[in-house]
Amino acid sequence: MVEVETLSGVRELPAAEWNALVGDESPFLEWEWLASLEEAGCVGGKSGWTPRPLVVRDAGRLVAAVPLYLKMHSEGEFVFDWGWADAAERAGIPYYPKLLVGVPFTPVTGARFLVAAGERRDEWIARLGAALVGLCGESDLSGVHVNFCRADEIEALRALDYELRVGVQYHWKNAGYASFEDWLARFRSKRRNQIRRERREVVESGVRVETLAGDAIPDALFEPMFRFYLATVRGRAWGRQYLNRKFFALVAERFRERLCFVVAYAGGDPIAGTFNVAKGDALYGRYWGAIREVRNLHFEVCYYAAVEHCIARGLARFEPGAGGDYKQTRGFDGEPTYSLHWLAEPRLRAAVARFLADERARTQGGIEWLREHSALQRVARVPARSTESD
Repeated sequence: MVEVETLSGVRELPAAEWNALVGDESPFLEWEWLASLEEAGCVGGKSGWTPRPLVVRDAGRLVAAVPLYLKMHSEGEFVFDWGWADAAERAGIPYYPKLLVGVPFTPVTGARFLVAAGERRDEWIARLGAALVGLCGESDLSGVHVNFCRADEIEALRALDYELRVGVQYHWKNAGYASFEDWLARFRSKRRNQIRRERREVVESGVRVETLAGDAIPDALFEPMFRFYLATVRGRAWGRQYLNRKFFALVAERFRERLCFVVAYAGGDPIAGTFNVAKGDALYGRYWGAIREVRNLHFEVCYYAAVEHCIARGLARFEPGAGGDYKQTRGFDGEPTYSLHWLAEPRLRAAVARFLADERARTQGGIEWLREHSALQRVARVPARSTESD
């Protein structure tokens, strides 16, 4: 007998049972990450993120699930629909609460419909997509939004009248580089020399940078990493503190094997760092911060040292996060991201559909332009030993 229910959090399930559905998928879908957000109070309570994971059991066996949240605002999603909310309000259409399928505060692509091995994934995506629409009707919700989904989830949801949105991120891909210099050889000389100069200036400032992964990360680094995170969110007008000290303590305990910290030291003291997550053949950049300003330190800690780590470990790609057009000039190429949106109110649905059709054309054209104007030359060449000066 098939049973479908919503829970009050993934913490209601054993970690092994949830993670069996996640398998090789995104690390941010794993029980340890999602449960830590719940236990730390980053979601739930008055956060505007109410966990409601949708789970399906067949004869008691967990066969499918959806990381689902009831949302009272649009913060922390990175697929911005504030314009839609404003339009709805002006038209007298309630926009909140709404349903969101995704990972809080995490603009990383991953499966949004988790299906057990041996089950028909396409069929479960369609069934769960329809169930989400049904939940909107039962609970008088404005719609459901499936953010940073996999490409294989698009077709089934489009058939249910979900509208497709296409975004762009900048990702690094490993073309079999043997060393950082091997990667630099893909750049034209001006850009190659600029990157070398940026790295050299960090060293000349007296700053040492090291990369630590998994059990090599000492307990003492989690508190500075939390301070770096706070320095970023509090130092910018758009910054929002979604995470707290308890979350950092919980992932230190539960999630350390997935973590990779790039840390900058001055005089033996940590002054900046990035909080990265690794799984399989990918590295994901999440949080950056610094308590002392050093020229070009951001590029070194967020990008160059991480690329060096990926090359050394043979990782296939590095996704440093959302935004930042300057990434393109540093060898990160444009890649599409996808989200799907179903809205209950017919007028709003039609208006959003028209907007998205136009936006998709512009975004896809932009991605093609970025690929044509990649900072990396199409055919790798190693520069001759030269007299090029910086």
